[in-house]
Amino acid sequence: MIKATQNPVDIINARVPGYQDLQRLSVNHEGIVEQISPMTMLSKGYAPLLDVAGGWISLGGVDLQINGALGLAFPDLQPENAHLLAKISQFLWNVGVDGFLPTIVTTSVENIQRSLAVIADFLANQTAGSKILGVHLEGPFLNYQKRGAHPAEYLLPLTIDNVNIVLGDYAQIIKVITLAPELDPTDKVIPYLRSLGITVSLGHSQATTAQAQRAFELGATMVTHAFNAMPPLHHREPGLLGAAITHPHVMCGLIADGEHVAPTMLQILLRVSNQTQGLFLVSDALAPLGLPDGVYPWDSRQIEVKNGTARLPDGTLSGTTLPLLVGVQNLVKWGICDVESAITLATNAPRQAINLPGIIASQCTNLLRWHWDEGTKQLTWQRLFG
Repeated sequence: MIKATQNPVDIINARVPGYQDLQRLSVNHEGIVEQISPMTMLSKGYAPLLDVAGGWISLGGVDLQINGALGLAFPDLQPENAHLLAKISQFLWNVGVDGFLPTIVTTSVENIQRSLAVIADFLANQTAGSKILGVHLEGPFLNYQKRGAHPAEYLLPLTIDNVNIVLGDYAQIIKVITLAPELDPTDKVIPYLRSLGITVSLGHSQATTAQAQRAFELGATMVTHAFNAMPPLHHREPGLLGAAITHPHVMCGLIADGEHVAPTMLQILLRVSNQTQGLFLVSDALAPLGLPDGVYPWDSRQIEVKNGTARLPDGTLSGTTLPLLVGVQNLVKWGICDVESAITLATNAPRQAINLPGIIASQCTNLLRWHWDEGTKQLTWQRLFG
């Protein structure tokens, strides 16, 4: 890691996802990447040079689905533990995540409102660490049959009135909401959420192909943890996932822990999607992220974490405790995709899913330098500036 610079610098001989051949990244005196140009182009030659010798350079990850960390589940936020948000933000920065959406899973409206109030207050004062980009509400408008680990007693019918009750005064900080579109026969809720600037993601759903296609027509643009909590692909009824991966403007989140989705199925989906089109990685990490394996409280229940996988006592898969960039390393280790594609899935692709800017105009302190060891077949990273 190189000390953060306050002076212009040209990062040379860099491989950058989305760009061909070796590139030069020009960082201005404010520490902003203002230009990326091929090494074959002549430089003005004013700035000092930082030669990364063909290493991959990217922004840090963006995690659009993370349920907690360091022992805190985001639905359990309250003023007494609000200080943990700063620690979680710093932890996520240390594991390569530039920004994230604290994800509030199905719980009581009271708990949702309390958590949103704490996050809103934190957003007004956050100064360091991984940036909270908004909130992801995963529920409570989910199909009972596909609820997974979400508690059934808190599921709600999908109506505009119920949406307003859940959002309360905090609609402006909600970035993504996961819902089951078949629960709304009026077709009014998705357009209403889009009018509020909220990205609609389909998940925990029994939607048919036709129902999913209709939801996409109405404005849904994402799918939550593809393959999980939805009907499997079927040759006569492709279902929600089939509708999503054949739609040019819909992006699917993937969990690459090897448990939620078998690596072979990930490989099939990546091939269908030309490696990165329409896909992005999420961690779906739970509160024990950053803690050792063991048994931990989870709402009114308990989960057991073994080797980074969390399950309820009955064996129901409830999430992982692996950081986002482990998914990048897994995809390369499993031979599912190349280094560039794997990096893209955790850095550029989630930014695209929620319309965030890319590497141009970003802070150089957000840059990661990746190293691929051909001998050990290991992909590692570090912050380029710190």
